[in-house]
Amino acid sequence: MKKVFSALRILGLTILAVVIAEVTLETGDKTSFEVYPVLWLILAVVVIIAFAIEVSIAALERTLYNSLKPEAREKYDAAMASKKAEKSWWRRTYEKLVDKKPIEKEDEIILDHNYDGIKELDNNLPPWWLYGFYASIIFAGIYLARYHIFDGTTQREEYLIEVAEAKAAVEEYKKNAKGLIDANTVELLTGEEDINAGKAIFEGNCAACHKIDGGGGIGPNLTDSYWILGGGIKNVFNSISEGGRAGKGMVAWKTDLKPDEIAQVASYVLSLHGTTPADAKEPEGELWVDPDARVEEVEVTRPDSTSVEIEMDNEEE
Repeated sequence: MKKVFSALRILGLTILAVVIAEVTLETGDKTSFEVYPVLWLILAVVVIIAFAIEVSIAALERTLYNSLKPEAREKYDAAMASKKAEKSWWRRTYEKLVDKKPIEKEDEIILDHNYDGIKELDNNLPPWWLYGFYASIIFAGIYLARYHIFDGTTQREEYLIEVAEAKAAVEEYKKNAKGLIDANTVELLTGEEDINAGKAIFEGNCAACHKIDGGGGIGPNLTDSYWILGGGIKNVFNSISEGGRAGKGMVAWKTDLKPDEIAQVASYVLSLHGTTPADAKEPEGELWVDPDARVEEVEVTRPDSTSVEIEMDNEEE
C-alpha cells in the first residue's frame, strides 16, 4: 500500500508540474512542452527528485524501526496491526451504501425458506438504489406537471427553436464575414477602395478578353445594357465565379479568386455600364432590366422597323 501511495505522490507532482507550465507560459495553440523542449528535462528532474524523496523516506523509516528497542518495536508492531484491523473510511462508506450484513452475521437475516438446502437471506435494498428510485418518482411527478399539466415546451419545439436560433446566428455571421459571400448574399459595392481593388483584378485577369475599357474582344462588351447570362450584381457574380457559357472559353474564377474579390470585380464591371469605350463590340445577349429597379419613366423609340430601343430613368429611393 505504501508503494501505491508513493507512486500516486510522484504522479501528482508530475501532473502539478505540467499544469503549472501550461498555465504560466503563453504558447498559443501549442503546448508548453512543444514550444520549450527543455521542460522535458525539468519534468524528468522533478520525477527523479520525487522518487529520491520517497526512497529516502522509506529508508529513514526502516532505520528508525531498526533502532527501536525490542519492547518499543513490539508496541509499534501491535499498534500497526490494530490500525490495519480497523475498517478504513472507504470500507465503512461502502457498507453504508450497500446496507448489507457481513457473512458472520447472516444468521440474523436468514429466512425459513429452504429449497433443497438453499436458504434465502432477507437483505435490505441498497440505499443507493432505493434513493435513486425515490428520486425517479419525484422526477416523474415534476415531468408530468411540467409537460402535461402546465403545457411546457416539448422536445420537438425546443429543437425547432434551437434550429431557428442557429440559422439566425449563421445569417448574422455571414453578414459580417466577407469570405462567405455567395451569389445569393452578394451586394453591389460602391466604395472607392472596393472599386479600385476590382479594377486591379479586372485589368490583371479579365482585360485580355474584355479589353481594358470593357469594350469587348474575345469576350462580350461589358458597358452596354445587354447581357448573355443576365445583368445585376448577383448574375455577374455568379458568371465570374462559375464561369460563362460552356465551351466559350471563360473559366470559373472561384478557384483563383476569393468571394470578396469576385464581389469587387463584379461591382467594378457594373460600374463600367454607360461608358463609351473605343471600338466597342456590338451588343450580345438580351436587354437586361433590373426587376428591383424603380421605373419612373419609360421611353420607347423605333429607329427602324426591325428594332426597339427602351430608355429608362431610374430614381433611387
